[in-house]
Amino acid sequence: MKRLLATCAILGLGVGSTHAAMVTRTIDYGVDGAKMQSVLVYDDAVKTLRPGLVMAPDWMGMNPNQIALAKQIAGRDYVILVADVYGTAVRPKTPDEAAKASGNMYKQRNELRARIKAALAQLVAQQGKAPLDGKHWGAIGFCFGGAVALDLARTGADIAGVATFHGNLSTDDPAMAKNIKGMVLAMNGADDSFTPESAILGFEKEMRDARVDWQFVNYGGAVHCFAIPTADNSVKGCQYDAKVAHRAFAL
Repeated sequence: MKRLLATCAILGLGVGSTHAAMVTRTIDYGVDGAKMQSVLVYDDAVKTLRPGLVMAPDWMGMNPNQIALAKQIAGRDYVILVADVYGTAVRPKTPDEAAKASGNMYKQRNELRARIKAALAQLVAQQGKAPLDGKHWGAIGFCFGGAVALDLARTGADIAGVATFHGNLSTDDPAMAKNIKGMVLAMNGADDSFTPESAILGFEKEMRDARVDWQFVNYGGAVHCFAIPTADNSVKGCQYDAKVAHRAFAL
């Protein structure tokens, strides 16, 4: 993703090492009566101001694994808000629970969009409290979170770019793509059984019709979850691939 936000002078979005001064701070707020608790992540040892990213987790939602991944991505270069889109009352423990939780949100697409927009607003509100430059904003998402990040862009949010990893490409309203202001980078595993060819073709048509600045990358041999370090094929077809993940983060 190195070139994703280049138009805003962001140097790159790669997975770096964590640092001793890595800060994690919970942010509590409400959306339409639901209590949300997102987590802000940044390296406090670095005093330079930096871009802000909203990170939409995979279908397991807010958990230590996603926060650890956010720390790696943030490194010295970003302030990341790991977005809670389920609400504090929903914390999946199993894939079945995650499937139910994400399925419920897909049925409430407008509410899902409201929740990720609220997360971005919470990130922006951290200016002066966290080392944000206040000029550069973006979004990333994994699996279910890929759909969430794309939906944020479709709302017309003022973000420079979106990057999705093995994300759900579907939308309930293709016409919303005309609202996208920044770049879109969708990275997919060529052998991902969760993403049918029809979904890819639909996404490409959506982007073309709306004249979005977009790129779709299909990684040969990769399956779903290729960028999630804890994915071990316990959910069939969901497997981490270190080589492909490295390529994706370096793109």
